[in-house]
Amino acid sequence: MKRILIIEDQAPMRRNIALLLEMEGFEVATAENGREGLEKARAVRPDLVICDVMMPELDGYGVIQALRADKETATTPFI
Repeated sequence: MKRILIIEDQAPMRRNIALLLEMEGFEVATAENGREGLEKARAVRPDLVICDVMMPELDGYGVIQALRADKETATTPFI
């Protein structure tokens, strides 16, 4: 089963995206900010990351920069 990580600070949006993806058969992990998202990406090794840009603690640009700098997550698709 494909794993998708959703990093989104707005809870209703995060829940809605997760629900839609779960209904399509994906395994979904969620994070409410960029720092938590990085930790989850390293822990669950998603097949895809869907990330908001404007978030507290670490924005989407910081998330992708950190993911690309880590050899374990450097090639993970990122939207």
